[in-house]
Amino acid sequence: MLPLSPSLLPSLAAAFLYAAATLYQGTRLAQGAKADTRLLAGLGVLALLAHAASLFTHLMTPVGLGLDFFSAASLIAAAVIALTLIACARIPVENLLVLLFPLGMLTVLLAQFAPTGTVQVIDEEPGILAHILLSILAYGMFTIAVFQALLLLVQDHQLKHKHPSGLIKNFPPLQTMESLLFSFLWAGWTLLSLSLISGWLFVENLFAQHLVHKTLLACLAWVVFSVLLWGRNRLGWRGHKAIRWTLAGFCLLMLAYFGSKLVREYILHI
Repeated sequence: MLPLSPSLLPSLAAAFLYAAATLYQGTRLAQGAKADTRLLAGLGVLALLAHAASLFTHLMTPVGLGLDFFSAASLIAAAVIALTLIACARIPVENLLVLLFPLGMLTVLLAQFAPTGTVQVIDEEPGILAHILLSILAYGMFTIAVFQALLLLVQDHQLKHKHPSGLIKNFPPLQTMESLLFSFLWAGWTLLSLSLISGWLFVENLFAQHLVHKTLLACLAWVVFSVLLWGRNRLGWRGHKAIRWTLAGFCLLMLAYFGSKLVREYILHI
């Protein structure tokens, strides 16, 4: 009998707790009622702890920090959920969790059961680790912004057509939702700027063959988000225009990291 993977039990526990939290919150929202914040946060924290235990076994290898495609996705999902749970203590963003908990469940299961590609061992120098941390936080913050933008799009559509669902009835006012979106965008833009600066300082050659596409796409995403924030500040951009720019910048950013990582690990095997 083959020994069980040490990450199997925490992965399954995390997936179960994420599913339970999603089912509870989704049921309450469908009924037009608000989920109990303490219960929801408690389930989320327990799921996140199990998720972290699973990630630890995946990332820590005998030769260093291993960050394959699905482990990276799982790590970013955990960071996104952690940031959102922290934010829930101060601002009304708990509705985002009904989208983020399923994301956590999916990524933790993929990291456990999907075949791995070429695993990259990360140089554990402090500067490189700082660059990785800033990148993950930036991706995480922009992921929250994108989910916020999608909820804002649904809310705007249903309010215009005058048939708000149970989910929408529990949302903050449209103006508050939009303000939250730009708060996330500003935070993500700041973290992305710091990530790019740390890359220039600590990565030996950002335009090496295996990094050039990632670098160029990340810089393009930074430009897109910069234009969006400038348009908001100077021209009062909002609504669908802001959502389109948010989605465009996020797609570039995800291609920068996950697109290049997918090609390298599963196609080129480098």
